[in-house]
Amino acid sequence: MGLFSRKKTRQAEEVDFSNLPRHIAIILDGNGRWAQKRGLPRTAGHAAGAETFRRVATYCKDIGLEYLTVYAFSTENWKRPPQEVETIMSLLEKYLYEAIERMERDKVKMEFFGDVSVLSPKLRDLIARTREISRHYEGCQVNICLNYGGRDELLRAVRTYAEAYRNDAAPELTEENFSRYLYSAGIPDPDLMIRPGGELRQSNFLLWQSAYAEWYFTDTLWPDFTDREIDRAIADYQHRDRRFGGIKV
Repeated sequence: MGLFSRKKTRQAEEVDFSNLPRHIAIILDGNGRWAQKRGLPRTAGHAAGAETFRRVATYCKDIGLEYLTVYAFSTENWKRPPQEVETIMSLLEKYLYEAIERMERDKVKMEFFGDVSVLSPKLRDLIARTREISRHYEGCQVNICLNYGGRDELLRAVRTYAEAYRNDAAPELTEENFSRYLYSAGIPDPDLMIRPGGELRQSNFLLWQSAYAEWYFTDTLWPDFTDREIDRAIADYQHRDRRFGGIKV
């Protein structure tokens, strides 16, 4: 397809849409600050952020991205005020209801990383239904990290491997084999990690998987994130020289 010409901005024209990263991961950061800047409750920021997620996920699918992973709710986010947590979970339920209705049309697969066992029965049922429908489709896969923490994921993987080892059912311990015990088993590691909101932290997100990912940071708060911001991040990524510890010859 060469240079993707749907957007006429100078930045978008620099993106080679025939050579996209396979996997982009995004930390959905800045919802609360976006609301506070406008004198609104933090819950309003999460509602705006949910709409941004819907728009960005659609754009990523439209340009041909294979995998998109978003950090929606961390294991540490339970420390937030109960009303805020309840709002986030309600927005997720609403999104999944709508996604289930559109999945056949849009051909978008969805998966969930994290311990969903502690979520409400209604949300767990929606997640199970979404996973079942996803098995029938090929195309862009959206991974939602929900009650997810990178350290927690690694501990769970180690425990599962140790149990298999005790039962003489564990393969040789290599990086490739260990990766099969992670939530992201079978999915390529992210090439590009994006963090909106002006913070310069990894925040316990995909610690193993991001070992060789390229990071892109921006001050734009997540609810203000646009398709053009995705273009900027991809264009920046495409101008980097990825050597994976080697040297260019």
